[in-house]
Amino acid sequence: MSAVSDRLPAFPWDKLEPYKKTAAAHPDGIVDLSVGTPVDPVPEPIQKALIAAADSPGYPTVWGTPELRDALTRWTERRLGARGVTHHHVLPIVGSKELVAWLPTQLGLGPGDKVAFPRLAYPTYEVGARLARAEHVAYDDPTELDPTGLKLLWLNSPSNPTGRVLSKEELTRIVAWAREHGVLVFSDECYIELGWEADPVSVLHPDVNGGSYDGIVSVHSLSKRSNLAGYRAAFLAGDPAVLGPLLQIRKHGGMMTSAPTQAAVVAALGDDEHVRVQRERYAARRTALREALLGHGFRIEHSEASLYLWATRDESCWTTVAHLADRGILVAPGDFYGPAGENFVRVALTATDERVQAAVQRLTT
Repeated sequence: MSAVSDRLPAFPWDKLEPYKKTAAAHPDGIVDLSVGTPVDPVPEPIQKALIAAADSPGYPTVWGTPELRDALTRWTERRLGARGVTHHHVLPIVGSKELVAWLPTQLGLGPGDKVAFPRLAYPTYEVGARLARAEHVAYDDPTELDPTGLKLLWLNSPSNPTGRVLSKEELTRIVAWAREHGVLVFSDECYIELGWEADPVSVLHPDVNGGSYDGIVSVHSLSKRSNLAGYRAAFLAGDPAVLGPLLQIRKHGGMMTSAPTQAAVVAALGDDEHVRVQRERYAARRTALREALLGHGFRIEHSEASLYLWATRDESCWTTVAHLADRGILVAPGDFYGPAGENFVRVALTATDERVQAAVQRLTT
């Protein structure tokens, strides 16, 4: 086991524990804006769908029920502008993190193969490469990479942690480059319904891919848009030539979404109203926190989408983390997401209205 664990970096969140203790000692309690875990209730129709499917004694299928696949195809066409999506273009997964961590292994990558991801990025992209013993490389512009040995290119728009959105033109250029060089593109679009100052576009949109899904797959999650982080509900959509073999591998590995969760996803993707309500909650929290941070001497960069504010006081991120922890506010240090984040912190919008107001008060007094 140590041979596997030795390939991995230290689990980053463990380093935040001392600061969490400091923040928790605040007389009015901690305001946790670090991990970004949803705090609002699971919408009632989704809960009801889960409960109605609770009597599910049999094994679920990895590919999901026909009703689930129908829901996935309808949603990608309705919300992303995709065209001609069939059941063979979609695949349920057990939350997006397991997919990110194990995708290089499931694709058969190994020594000599390269996995690329943004310079500032979700740490699990690198973890996935390490688990497969593949090489990993960070980029500013993927089209400037040496394509030799590059087998998997991760895009992330809207970005975690920065909230940056790739334009339709940028996506089109990157997809064309990847196809020219035979590089598989996986686009992490888990925050695509949470655009604030930009309108995020999917690689599934025909204006980006020219009406073809060859060599592209998008990753979607219900954790943030529907508060289903506890359900582990996500899915892939894109090239059937990629998803077909992944389905077979995942069948052998027993990587199946529970039957009640599948029913809940059908309900969640069929209802846009709860997404609108949740967006309004996050928009209000974003406005309040952004104004308070700016008033406290922070500068906000990017952050035009997603559930985070990418903030800096032009000092070490750990100095900023300590400064805020003394005020009972816990945030994520930017270097969790790569050395380029060493002077930034990521401030999540995922706290209750009451806790957000507590943070605002502490930042403005």
